[in-house]
Amino acid sequence: MSSNHLLHNLILFGRLLRALGMDVNPGRMIDLVQALEHVNLAHKADFYYTARSLLVHDRDDLPLFEQAFALFWRAPREKILWEELFINRPEEPDPQPIIAPPPLQEEEPIGGDAEEDDDDEVQQIIEVTQTYSTREVLHHKDFGDLTQEELRAVKQFMAQMVWQLGLRRTRRQRPGRGQRLDLRRSLRRNLRYGGELIEWPSRQFKFKPRPLIVIADISGSMERYARLLLHFIYSLAKGLEQEVEAFVFSTHLTRITRQLRGREIDRALAEVSREVTDWSGGTRIGDSLKTFNFAWGRRVLGRGAVVLLISDGWDRGDPVLLKKEIGRLQRSCHRLIWLNPLLGSAEYEPLTRGMQAALPYIDDFLPVHNLASLEELATHLQALTAEKRPSRRQQLKLSGAAFIKNR
Repeated sequence: MSSNHLLHNLILFGRLLRALGMDVNPGRMIDLVQALEHVNLAHKADFYYTARSLLVHDRDDLPLFEQAFALFWRAPREKILWEELFINRPEEPDPQPIIAPPPLQEEEPIGGDAEEDDDDEVQQIIEVTQTYSTREVLHHKDFGDLTQEELRAVKQFMAQMVWQLGLRRTRRQRPGRGQRLDLRRSLRRNLRYGGELIEWPSRQFKFKPRPLIVIADISGSMERYARLLLHFIYSLAKGLEQEVEAFVFSTHLTRITRQLRGREIDRALAEVSREVTDWSGGTRIGDSLKTFNFAWGRRVLGRGAVVLLISDGWDRGDPVLLKKEIGRLQRSCHRLIWLNPLLGSAEYEPLTRGMQAALPYIDDFLPVHNLASLEELATHLQALTAEKRPSRRQQLKLSGAAFIKNR
């Protein structure tokens, strides 16, 4: 049976189920099409149980489904053999009489317009299935291997992602069901009782989103990912409630927060390109972090900030300086997350001098090479609700593969 003929028959089957009042949406039909790739269509019972498990979600719909399946499977002008469906099955009570389903194509000839509608619906199902498969492929495809058409699709997916950073507890309090007594409100409310303490209002701490700082590597070794990662930073800045501080570096550090505030992403990235003078140059992570710590650290690292450092770890600078400055950065922020696009490869090992110097001072070492890794990052950021800083990894004195293994 050809794929188009199979889809055509499944569409008729879905129409029949919907006509009987069952909740059969296009998503469930797509699941059925994909499941039938693993089922032998020559066996009626296999097809029956596969369709029933995916399309029937209410026990009361079982009689409806069985009658619809019998009409769907039967040969034209032949009697339906129900016993084939119940081989090796426990006996079930006879279903209650139901309204007869509408006739199928064999019983009532359908005009040319109806056939055209069926063909259009078949084509629509094919397009939906192909779109779903394309999204799944792009979901796990490395950013460095994308074509121009795939890049446009990935940028659209990035713009639709939902970002939410974990909350931090502030020092301010508000009326609520906390553990601290609100003395002013207690005195004010109990004046109506002649000074007797009848009501005991309390206060609770306020919670606000944590600040987020992104420091991205745009050196020559990151050229495959740099442009797309700027789209990621832009979507991140637009998706969060709080302001996101963004920096890029190659041989020196450049702040691009103001440039990313534009409403149009193409114009914003054009302004970034004009502002950055060391695009695709060498890599000096230690010098760039030193500039950030001394020039910007006190301005942006307060209130439990989370830092995303995006780099592949290739560094031409002094590893001793990198170790010193990344340790200073970690002590100044709530959490330091290093995003490495090379970490998505199963063969990758952090053996470069830069990664060896930085690994003991990283709280989370995560990949950032495809859409799936970005979704994992979004889940991780949303879970950062701890009030206290995490236990610092440098006390464990781990490095390299041992560091990743202990994650």
